[in-house]
Amino acid sequence: MDAEFEPRVRAREAACARTGYSRAVVEYAFDRLFGELRGDAIEAIVVDELGCFDVLDGFTAVNGRPNVRTIPIGRVCIISSRTTIGVAIPAAVFAMCAKCNVLVKDREDRLVASFFKTLAEELPDLKERISARSWSGAASGAEIATYDAVVAFGDDATLAEIASQLRVSTRFIGYGSKASAGYVTRESLSHEEAARSIARGAALDLTLYEAEGCLSLHTLFVENGGAISVQRFAALLAEALRESARQFPPAIADATTAARRAAARDLALFRSSAAIHSDRGAGYLIVLDPPFEEPPLFLPQTIGVRAVDDSARAADYFARHGITLEGLAVAGERIDLLELAATCKAARVAPFGTLQAPPLGAFYGGRPRIAEFVRWLGDET
Repeated sequence: MDAEFEPRVRAREAACARTGYSRAVVEYAFDRLFGELRGDAIEAIVVDELGCFDVLDGFTAVNGRPNVRTIPIGRVCIISSRTTIGVAIPAAVFAMCAKCNVLVKDREDRLVASFFKTLAEELPDLKERISARSWSGAASGAEIATYDAVVAFGDDATLAEIASQLRVSTRFIGYGSKASAGYVTRESLSHEEAARSIARGAALDLTLYEAEGCLSLHTLFVENGGAISVQRFAALLAEALRESARQFPPAIADATTAARRAAARDLALFRSSAAIHSDRGAGYLIVLDPPFEEPPLFLPQTIGVRAVDDSARAADYFARHGITLEGLAVAGERIDLLELAATCKAARVAPFGTLQAPPLGAFYGGRPRIAEFVRWLGDET
């Protein structure tokens, strides 16, 4: 957590170079990642999922099951994400807590390798059980085929390819392509300052990580009938987006992304019914009420704000476009929002501004943290 700790400084510069993210964004990612890795938090999650803290601690009552024992699943391989900074580290931590031998396919910035090196200096007993190295895609198939469990982050096609290379007995823990969305109720738009606060949170969820992560805000629904209109909220969001971009500068723009955003802006302008908020260089784009038939654009600093009368309209949109949610940011407490999250299989419901900062115990991808790294043995009698 020390921003001046030399290994962290080196890792930060390497992560900036690999991702193109600004230093402020990478520092935010590191603070969120390492700030959650506290001993008490890790232990609480292990106890919650296994019913005991120590794997191999003998027969015990596990989650109400008498005489059940947990043992390590064995050798675990974790394939890091190309986009999300450090996402392999929590998985590695819980595999270590399960007393597994862990190998991580690291990215070019060698963040995991640096973390493991520091960890081994503090806890020498772990040194023989953890390693991280860069692999080429061509070599990974032969390497991973021998592991007892494989964790992988990537798009659905990549996960399918990895799964096809594994033995039937290998436990595959895949985190595939998902999106995240936001929903603002009319009740939460009770006055200007409330709306402005929601807009600031939504802007942060949208700005971070160039819309590349599954927890990035990709589309937004705002209910009609609030004291603050949908049109006014979109203007407040544009203002907040400009502020957020100053705090967390976007990555160096490439010509293709800028051109796609400009094309989307020009198309929205051509449609007389669409209102937009943008700047001359198309550095950001908010489109009010884009056609229902169009999926999210999945472009950095770009979002469609759709006015709806109820959450059923949002559910229809997700179903039409085959969108499975990782997270749903909400403003307002209503039972129908939880029903919307369940319908869309969202793994997490969160306030705006926290979508990109899940707690360690959150079921990332809808999966447990440690339970999949153990085998369950015992006599139920």
